Amino acid sequence: MARPRTIDEYLATLDDDARRTLESVRASIRKAAPKAEETISYGFPAVRLNGKLLACFRGASAHCSYHPMSGRIVAANRAALSGYDTSAGTIRFPIGTPLPARIVRLLVNARIAEMDAPTAKKRAAKTPAPATRRPRR
Repeated sequence: MARPRTIDEYLATLDDDARRTLESVRASIRKAAPKAEETISYGFPAVRLNGKLLACFRGASAHCSYHPMSGRIVAANRAALSGYDTSAGTIRFPIGTPLPARIVRLLVNARIAEMDAPTAKKRAAKTPAPATRRPRR
């Protein structure tokens, strides 16, 4: 079987319950980030904003999952995710019970804020390092 090239192709490979569950998550992501572009990344349905991965989601045999593309997002929102099985960068939820739109919106907004925040690396790249060499004599 060929790898899916679009989210619709990916969803077509799932059973009806998993497809409906992920279509709901997809709609919540679209609503929270209307300018984001849909794609397939790492074989999963994904959403990019300004060229950066915003989120991925997928169906498995026993659950569905949402990947905010940052473990910091999961850790920072532990309280809101307390009813879900989580790991460093994954939120798992039952087939037939999509993540609520308010949680998807929270995760999407947190990821957008993280992507927009300047990092120490970016600041360091813009600031030239001071010269430490002594002139030759």
